[in-house]
Formats: sequence, structure tokens, C-alpha cells
Amino acid sequence: MSITALVVARNEAARLPRCLAALAPADALVVVLDRSTDASADIARAAGATVLEGTWPVEGGRRNAGIAACTTEWVLEVDADETVPPELWAAIRRVIATSPHGFHRVRIDNHVGQRLVLHGWDGGIGTTMKPILFRRTAKHWRAQRVHPGVDYVGTEGERITEAGIHHALDADISDMWRRVDSYSNAKATDLLAGKGPGNLANALRRALSRAVKSYVGRSGWREGSLGLLIALCAGLFPLLAHLKARLEPEKYRPPPEPAAE
Repeated sequence: MSITALVVARNEAARLPRCLAALAPADALVVVLDRSTDASADIARAAGATVLEGTWPVEGGRRNAGIAACTTEWVLEVDADETVPPELWAAIRRVIATSPHGFHRVRIDNHVGQRLVLHGWDGGIGTTMKPILFRRTAKHWRAQRVHPGVDYVGTEGERITEAGIHHALDADISDMWRRVDSYSNAKATDLLAGKGPGNLANALRRALSRAVKSYVGRSGWREGSLGLLIALCAGLFPLLAHLKARLEPEKYRPPPEPAAE
């Protein structure tokens, strides 16, 4: 059973070589470059990839474009800061050889600097299992700017946990905070493009719920002080998005859709 490795990136010339080298066992390689101005395209073509270059203001759109460019039955969707180890490829091949399902979740090993952080990750700022192995026609991303929702066709199969993708999530604490700030910017735009920021009380409840879920439900306490930091970031992400959309709507309001001809 054949499989395409799909990478969606923007100005990732520093990290693409390692990422793409680890994808060599795939039968095909597709790289989507959104508004990239560095050497990413040359690096991807040198690795034998089919390269799509363009402008996609919404994350879901650029990922759907990448899936549409794949031609094999199965797709493995990874990011430029992720590296697939050889032992994981063996597990992937084993699964797709007999799977009747539409998609499978794969273990993600998140690193902050050189430290492997196993606990505390909340979907808003990190996850330890992602549905990134799927049949080409089984996954469709929704039109959202950050953490877009996904619609699936078919059932979920076994989770692949024999080995995890090495995810260089954050270089350090400052990098983690920059990521939360960036995510909340995009989420604020999504809020303003939808029903609006809502009310502060609900935003506070979501923030507290996410922080507690991260620290207690996801066992972030096992990571010591870093687990507390992750819990705080998990809670602050939706609260910051709400406050940005409420206090600075002119800054985050999405541009109007072009008029139909």
C-alpha cells in the first residue's frame, strides 16, 4: 500500500532538510509552502518533493490543498518541526497494509529544548496523539486560522504508539510564550469572523477549565514547574484570544471577502 508524506510550511529552510530526510521511506512527497520567501522551495525540490507555492490566509485551506495534491491511497501529514523515526515507519507500514479504517492517530513526542515533555499538553498548545495518518479522501480541514476542526470519512483505527514523532515544539520558555501569543492572534480573528468574542465570564471559565485539565487531567504536575507553565499557557490561550478580539477588534478583524463578479 503506497503512502505520501505531506508537509505544510512557511519559511522553514532551517528545519526542512532534517524533516524531509526522515520522510525518505514514503512513496511520494508533497510540500505546501505558504508565502515562503526563503530557500524552502529549493530544499523541497532537491528532496524530490512536489511543491505547491501560494497564499492561503486560512490554515485549513492550505492543508486541504496539500491533501488534494497527494495521489496515493494513504497520507502521512507532518510539520516541518517534526521528524519521523525509522521505527515509526515500520509501524505505519504494518498498519496500512491491512487497515480498513479511514484514519489513525500517531504518538507525538513533544520537546521543549532538549527535554522530552510527556504530560500536561492540551489541544490548544500541544497534543500527544494526532490523527495524521489517513486515507486521502478521508480528511477535510475546516476554514479556520488556528487549530482548525477536521471532518473525517470512515472510522478511526488503532493508535500507533510503538514510536513517536520527534516534535521540536519550543526552543525554550520564551519560544513557548511567543507561540501562545501567535495562536491567540489567529484565534481572535477566527472569533471575529464567527459569532464574536462572547462574554468575559465564559472566557474565564474556559481558561480555568483548560488550565486544570492540563495540570490535573493531563498530569502536568508530573513535569514539575514546567508542567505548571504549560497549564498556565493552556488556560491563557483562549483568554488572550477573547481579550484581543474584544479590546482590539480593529486589529484582528478579518478582511472582507472579495465581491463576486
